Amino acid sequence: MGGAMNADRRMSLWSQVVEHAQGGPVTVAPVCATAVSAVGVDGAAVTVVLSTGPRELVYASDQVASEVDELALTLGEGPGVDTVTGGPALVADLTTPWCLARWPVFAPAATHAGARAVFALPLQVGAILVGVMGLYRAQPGGLDGGGGSPPAAGLRVRPRPAAA
Repeated sequence: MGGAMNADRRMSLWSQVVEHAQGGPVTVAPVCATAVSAVGVDGAAVTVVLSTGPRELVYASDQVASEVDELALTLGEGPGVDTVTGGPALVADLTTPWCLARWPVFAPAATHAGARAVFALPLQVGAILVGVMGLYRAQPGGLDGGGGSPPAAGLRVRPRPAAA
């Protein structure tokens, strides 16, 4: 039964992605719009992880998402940085003592930028990390899209077939 629910959830999420694309190509923007609406967060950003250089912000839904992502890139700390080496980082409240000790510069700066909760999810092709989706909420609270798992859990990156 769990497999059918996961398949139904994936189908629902992909339908929302296509709807957000409004007849255009499916790019990172409709994927982020779907993630934002699916879990009720305020914004999203996607950063690619380049093997030959630094991480690079490729999309942000709004100014706060952009600032939070840029803070992590500039400071070298925060949930997005931890996700590159350790999997998802789901932070329901950046003002907790644990967060302030873990990310002493990032946590207050991200809060000042307008984010109280930050969620960083790895984007993978197979076992290879290709990026991070960062979600934020202006108010504290957990991440749950009503299905018990983050929206990106149903969206897997698949490489395009090589052109013949």
